[in-house]
Amino acid sequence: MVRIRLRRVGSRHQPSFRIVAADKESPRNGRFLETIGHYNPRTEPASVQLNEARLFHWMNHGAQPSESVVRMLKAYGAWSRWERLRGGEALESLLEEAKAAVKPVNPKTRRVAAASEKPTKRASKKEASDEKAVEASTPSETSEE
Repeated sequence: MVRIRLRRVGSRHQPSFRIVAADKESPRNGRFLETIGHYNPRTEPASVQLNEARLFHWMNHGAQPSESVVRMLKAYGAWSRWERLRGGEALESLLEEAKAAVKPVNPKTRRVAAASEKPTKRASKKEASDEKAVEASTPSETSEE
């Protein structure tokens, strides 16, 4: 049985995924039949590049999407197009709609954006020690009357 599922790529703590058609018994990152698209959950919003013609081809021939792929397809809008294709709508019109539905995505990842806003531990310790030094160097205010 053929499954449409995510294949993890990317380095440690920076996952991105390929959407592949693979045999059900193959390991997650093992042998696959075809790469259908790419999914990057680290961008804002999550970016999906999908060849819907090949997705619909595999699904017409009995491939079953995994639960995570179904959630992603629903968020992306491809699942509703698949249901309309099964209902008898023309494939060409659905593919044109899919091309028009592509949203622009900021290539910066959330981690990169978060790292630029959040100070590091070393920087925060240095700032704390600088504040203590400033407090110690300023004379305490006592009234001398």
